[in-house]
Amino acid sequence: MSTSQPTISIIIPVLNKANYIKKVLLAIAKNAGSNRIKEILVIDGGSTDQTPINAREYGATVINSKKGRAVQMNVGATKATGEILYFLHVDSLPPKNFDLAIFQAFEDGHEVGCFQMRFNSDSRFLKFFAWCTRINHQICRGGDQSMFITNKVFHENNGFNENYIIYEDNEFIGRIYKLKPFKIIPSAVTTSARRYEERGMVMLQWHFGMIHLKYYMGAEPHELHQYYLRYIAL
Repeated sequence: MSTSQPTISIIIPVLNKANYIKKVLLAIAKNAGSNRIKEILVIDGGSTDQTPINAREYGATVINSKKGRAVQMNVGATKATGEILYFLHVDSLPPKNFDLAIFQAFEDGHEVGCFQMRFNSDSRFLKFFAWCTRINHQICRGGDQSMFITNKVFHENNGFNENYIIYEDNEFIGRIYKLKPFKIIPSAVTTSARRYEERGMVMLQWHFGMIHLKYYMGAEPHELHQYYLRYIAL
């Protein structure tokens, strides 16, 4: 590891998220506890709304990419110059001093990890699944929890598998769990419960569980995507 103070590159993949991008960039500005966030890279997959304009207005660098979250995040990682990459979904808001927590984990010897998660909902059902994110097992991981990883480790492990249109975070984290100790930072990102509220909490969680099961039973990336399109996509 570098003996100098590390910096963070924040990478946010987006597609037509004009309102969400403003909220997450404001949360980053409000909750950062240091001046060591080197850059915020918003990787746009072809938005037709105000997303790129809003991202630039709120201080981010916008990079154009093919659509697909794995592709977009890999593009961001290729462009990033910070020692630590922080992958953040546009609808997940980082906690107070999130950058200091990442630096502390790094200084303690952790090269990869995530935050716990909570939903912006009072649902007991969702609170239970949010509680599970404190458990350090890969089945409890997901992209909504955000992820930090050293630039070096990310590229040594070939980044996200672009064959996965969905489940790209879980597939990558599964590989990393086999290679590195994975740190769960106690503070929590706050993620949107909108899709659960629109689709039905129990039913949506059931379908997410089925995707997990299909993956562990050997389903191909396109099969997971087809299931997602049939039962989850709006």
